[in-house]
Amino acid sequence: AFGVIADIQYADAEDGYDFSGFRRRYYRQSLRLLREAVEAWAAERPPLAFVLQLGDSIDGLNARRGEAEGALAKVLAELGRLQVPVHYAWGNHEFYNFSRASLAHTGLNSRPDGASACPPGGDCQAYTFSPAARFRVVVLDAYDLSTLGREPDSPRYRESLQLLREKNPNDDLNSPAGLEEPQFVEFNGGFSQAQLDWFDEILKFSDENQEKVVVMGHLPIHPDASDRVCLAWNYEDALSVIHSHQSVVCFLAGHLHDGGYCLDSHGVHHLTLEAVIETPPESNAFGTVYVYEDKMVLKGRGRMSDRVMHF
Repeated sequence: AFGVIADIQYADAEDGYDFSGFRRRYYRQSLRLLREAVEAWAAERPPLAFVLQLGDSIDGLNARRGEAEGALAKVLAELGRLQVPVHYAWGNHEFYNFSRASLAHTGLNSRPDGASACPPGGDCQAYTFSPAARFRVVVLDAYDLSTLGREPDSPRYRESLQLLREKNPNDDLNSPAGLEEPQFVEFNGGFSQAQLDWFDEILKFSDENQEKVVVMGHLPIHPDASDRVCLAWNYEDALSVIHSHQSVVCFLAGHLHDGGYCLDSHGVHHLTLEAVIETPPESNAFGTVYVYEDKMVLKGRGRMSDRVMHF
């Protein structure tokens, strides 16, 4: 069994609203909801094997207030009370607060020593681990292609900006207005070819060894488990890698605060988790996934639904 949670977006700030001005965000309360999740997970018997935190651990507000380090320390302290590993995807709000280079030196760098990482020596945060026989988890880096968190003079920044401008002619690169492919906004990102090649090799190994694979990343990669905006830039490329193999049973994502779900044409479950940040203080949004030979069962708390995912 393992825990799942997404988009905590903690800030020591009064409640506010999203960019549209309609959706309430409970910045300060999100830390208390995280604490309740940690307490529930710690009480699980038998104990959990690990927890997946699907990105946006603290809110971009912290950068403007000069409170990024302090806010992250509070979130990591709560999760650090668990006696099991916590694996972190990096989301856009991480990059509003920290550069990619500095994130690598925080507790959000959860890549285990010796884990197969992509590519060796690079700064991509994709890696894989196997917590049990014939069961594998792959953590993808959905901002490997991105302008966020990178130095403007770096080759990857320039490559990402060129792609973004080709697809998005708007003055505001965070606006999807009028786009044929509305996922091409700056608060999203994508997967480099090097990462996709690495992912393909991992899944080849898993096919050969009859492993079941759970993949996680901050951005959804299936339109039926997201709205049209909140997808990874080149989500179709990631999907085509997954669909060329037999081993993937589930893709977990955050980012879309309402959550989403679909079973795709190849029998892969796409589960987008509801966000803590937009969860009222009297509710919550986290879950525990129980893994069996032929299915995974999500026991959701608060506004996260229960779900049985057969494979």
